[in-house]
Amino acid sequence: MAVTVDDRDRAFHVEQFRDYLALEAGNSANTVGNYLRDVGRLIAHATTQGAGRPDAITAVQLREFVYDLKDLGLAPATIRRQISAIRTYYRFLVGEGHATRDPSERLESPKQWRTLPTVLTVAEVGRLLAAPNTDEPLAMRDRALLEFAYATGARVSEVVGLKPQDLLYEDGVVRIFGKGAKERIVPVGRRALGAVALYAREIRPRFDKGKGRGILFLNARGTPLSRVGAWTIIKRAAKVAGLTKRVTPHTLRHSFATHLLEGGADLRAVQEMLGHADLATTQLYTHVDRDYLRSVHRQYHPRA
Repeated sequence: MAVTVDDRDRAFHVEQFRDYLALEAGNSANTVGNYLRDVGRLIAHATTQGAGRPDAITAVQLREFVYDLKDLGLAPATIRRQISAIRTYYRFLVGEGHATRDPSERLESPKQWRTLPTVLTVAEVGRLLAAPNTDEPLAMRDRALLEFAYATGARVSEVVGLKPQDLLYEDGVVRIFGKGAKERIVPVGRRALGAVALYAREIRPRFDKGKGRGILFLNARGTPLSRVGAWTIIKRAAKVAGLTKRVTPHTLRHSFATHLLEGGADLRAVQEMLGHADLATTQLYTHVDRDYLRSVHRQYHPRA
């Protein structure tokens, strides 16, 4: 008798894993969805190799699976998330007694897959932020969004989820609710605060027709700006600014972190502002910083 998808999911404890991610680990719906897709991809691969339960998957099969993902052309960041999902999955299985061993313990993504993020120079960021024509109401929103994203290093999902009351103007900080609804406090510079305050006071009321759901950044229809909408604003500004680099919402986050480190900021302070749970994630930016330092050395040292 053929094994159904439901039978397979039961054998691999998929429903229990979903509950663990959402209820016990407190992950966002987006993270839960991503991890379930990632683990589903592993399960589909494993069953074609004759593994009918998690305990039957070997460390060798896991490594082959990761290399198959690379051959499929998946982005390194996607592969790293896949590996993170597998590790989380096996921690859950071992913790619940559904598996006696963790074959993912030594699973590593090859170091050469790790690419450094695109970073704008301070001058390029200046051109990007100056790109919107603030004679137009929506351009004032765009300027406020760009200024805020660079000033705080917030993820695009955090920017579009921002509420007016999250900004504490007198204290010069913002409350950001990140992954897993974790709250962090991030300083905001005067320029960004001024741009956001102007938008919130003069522009947002023109578009809010009662459908804004208390969200700060609205689109032309008066509903909350989406992640795609924010992406479009940034791409348009990059084009107007004449930037040749590929600019995404994450580019501003990368630039925020790199510029702080270039200026001598403490790595743990940057970790806190970015909302990284693991310092190793923030340390990626030290590689960018070293590249910057090497370029300065070559340019200015008389014996370089």
